[in-house]
Amino acid sequence: MDNITMATDEYIHALHKGQKEYRELLMAGKTPYPAVLDDILPEGGTESIVDVGLVEIPAERIVGVKSAGRITAFSASFHPLLDSKSEFAIKWVNLCAAHLGDTGITDPILCYEYLGSFYVQEGNKRVSVLRHFGCPGIPGNVKRILPPQSDDPRIRAYYEFIDFYKTSKLYCVQFRRPGDYAKLLTHLGKKMGDPWTDAEKRTFSAYFHYFRDAFFAVSARDQDILPEEALLLWLELYPFQDLGQLSADLLKKSVAALWKDIVTTTKGDAVKVETKAAKEDVSFLSRFLDRTDFLTVAFVHQLQASESAWVMGHENGRKHIEEVFGDRIQVRSYFGASTPDLAETLIEQAVAEGAQVIFTTAPPLIRATLKAAVKYPKVRFLNCSVDKPYSSIRTYYGRIFEAKFITGAVAGAMAGTDRIGYIASYPIFGVPASINAFALGALLTNPRAQIELRWSCLPGTPQADFLADGIRVISNRDAPVQSKMYLDFCNYGTYLANDRGEMVPLATPIWSWGKFYEFAIRSILIGGWKKETGETALNYWLGMDSGVIDVTVSDKLPEGLRQLTAILKRGLSDGSIDPFFRKIVAQDGSVKNDGTSHFTPSQVLHMDWLCGNIIGEIPAYEDILPVSKATVRELGIYRDALPAEKETYFQ
Repeated sequence: MDNITMATDEYIHALHKGQKEYRELLMAGKTPYPAVLDDILPEGGTESIVDVGLVEIPAERIVGVKSAGRITAFSASFHPLLDSKSEFAIKWVNLCAAHLGDTGITDPILCYEYLGSFYVQEGNKRVSVLRHFGCPGIPGNVKRILPPQSDDPRIRAYYEFIDFYKTSKLYCVQFRRPGDYAKLLTHLGKKMGDPWTDAEKRTFSAYFHYFRDAFFAVSARDQDILPEEALLLWLELYPFQDLGQLSADLLKKSVAALWKDIVTTTKGDAVKVETKAAKEDVSFLSRFLDRTDFLTVAFVHQLQASESAWVMGHENGRKHIEEVFGDRIQVRSYFGASTPDLAETLIEQAVAEGAQVIFTTAPPLIRATLKAAVKYPKVRFLNCSVDKPYSSIRTYYGRIFEAKFITGAVAGAMAGTDRIGYIASYPIFGVPASINAFALGALLTNPRAQIELRWSCLPGTPQADFLADGIRVISNRDAPVQSKMYLDFCNYGTYLANDRGEMVPLATPIWSWGKFYEFAIRSILIGGWKKETGETALNYWLGMDSGVIDVTVSDKLPEGLRQLTAILKRGLSDGSIDPFFRKIVAQDGSVKNDGTSHFTPSQVLHMDWLCGNIIGEIPAYEDILPVSKATVRELGIYRDALPAEKETYFQ
């Protein structure tokens, strides 16, 4: 059989594929033809056109044509649609015969690239033939149309792609979110601007397409998720080199196990913030089928309780549930999960020893927690953090800003001058809200109050600096447990330096983790705690109404002020008082609330601004002490702008 005869048969086959795709797209209400770039470009014009030169274009990224012309000759994927006796078909067959011959198709096509997709100006039939035979790449002379610079996340991500392309020359990944290229590079042991060797380019392309095949084997094609977006989450749990070692079946299993979390991490509104510790709606059938009379519970801590007041607080929570539930639960604690490897080892040990519920009590443990959760789907995992978009685990944290509002009111009343010192912990979710709530509480009792802000995560001695500067009322870190000694020692909470140089305790917010653990365990025992469907990540953010957050006041506080704190506690607990339901002006003069609306939980949690009566600023990540960076990386208000830490390298 000669090449023309074979090419004619191939045309008939390609025509059938085109007709099938045409019918399916019409039935789905979609256009059956290739996209037209002239119809896509913004009305306001473009920034400029850059000659990229000869490029090996990924075939799947050729999505359309420059101008309408004869788009009706092709289906959306460039399969032919015209009759086999047409002039078009004869030219297609001749090109196909050349492809089947000794020389092949050698002439490059002419393309325009816009936002990472390619639109053919010259060479439509060459694209059709080569894609019909499954060619992964098609040579083309490319001109890049640059969109106008803007704050649109897709445009910002595209300009990051341009920097990525300068050294990698790779078109195969096209992220839609700013920062994702930097995260990918750091997973590969690189940073933006580092050179790529030819071997690294080949290895990455091969590994990515291997992952891409596994991704599409698991995913539904109509979901708005890109394989490169899924790869970023996968690389948070597994080293890049595994893509060269895992079998296709094992890789597909790893992607399938992670699928619910891939969905939630790529959705913009996937995190459900639950602010109430109300009983879950448990059906009669669930009570019958899912309730249990006994649970094995594990706590995994980064440090020892003897060296961390934070761990001590959670251990007090463990003791609380042992007292409440008695012989209905068995509890073990595991200490020293100070590195990712140790965290994984301790969590594996907890599972091996029969844990049905595992609480990991610090934000940096979340990666190890997620990795275990996708491996052991029957075990319930919870991590003490907030605003994490993973549906395989639940997260929990406290609305400490409510207690800070009360201690701010105490500070405003007790300050002899209008100056009050505030020592903040980290620039993480919820902390700016706590600073602002404290500042607004101070205005409640002293309309002239000025809050001078320092950070314990920065070098320096903020308490000594405040005292040396004549500031006598200071708000320090929050008490991790409900114990009078934390208030009296004045290392925690709000305190006053009197004229005799004595430190007088005033009030302190406290964390009562046992209240949350009691709620969680009780819910599981009665048959609640249903697994999420994969569309939502559930974050508990609990406040004074749940008992997780409280305020302890000193007996040295004036009686009238003690009564005021009691009134504020009742109001915050029953919802009649909202610290942010008032006119609020930020440091830059912008009005954040005109006094007529309530902030949503998400707005409070994601505050990245400070009230106008605060002197100081939110520190940059590079200025923070190394010991604090792990927590800020996980929960920092600017975490999405931080590239991932270097973890793995090309081999």
